Amino acid sequence: MNNKSGAILVISGPSGAGKSSLLNEIINDIGECYFSISTTTRKIREGEIDGVHYHFVDEEEFKKDIQEEFFLEYAVVHGNYYGTSIKPVKEALKAGKLVIFDIDVQGNATIAKRLGDITTSVFISPPTLSELKRRLEARSTDAQDVIKRRVEMAKREIQRISEYDFLVVNDDLKEAANILKTIAYAARVKIPENEINDFIRKWEDI
Repeated sequence: MNNKSGAILVISGPSGAGKSSLLNEIINDIGECYFSISTTTRKIREGEIDGVHYHFVDEEEFKKDIQEEFFLEYAVVHGNYYGTSIKPVKEALKAGKLVIFDIDVQGNATIAKRLGDITTSVFISPPTLSELKRRLEARSTDAQDVIKRRVEMAKREIQRISEYDFLVVNDDLKEAANILKTIAYAARVKIPENEINDFIRKWEDI
């Protein structure tokens, strides 16, 4: 009953919160899942692979896909488009997989509206804003003006934590990973409303 149609786990948080590191810690322990790869217009970074980390497209192609309604959700972040294609998500859910999204607060709001009854959401955060800034500077992948924009974005994102089911403070990686793993297990057994209604009808079998 619990996993016939799959489930969704949304993970959000500021750039530098450690979302990718946490997912790498738990990904082999949470069963069969599909990591939703976003499509983006941002330029590819050193070490990234098209089709693995993101689907990299130009703005013209992205806007065409918007018009053709190919996205479950999309948003503009730091001047770049990011979106989630519908088809592979539907296929993964039909196969009973846990679909994992790494998306921003705007994307979470859209998915909650459209697929809320099979969605579990978690916000990942460093313990403080100063620690976030330290991490962004330490990874040396962004210019100072980009870091400044990310910090300002984080200040706005943190105000929307109440929209999420869970908050995980990534202070200690192992501890945070264990908490996220527990949340992933819970997401798998979250029962959608239509299945609850079916159960009630069958339970009242007198």
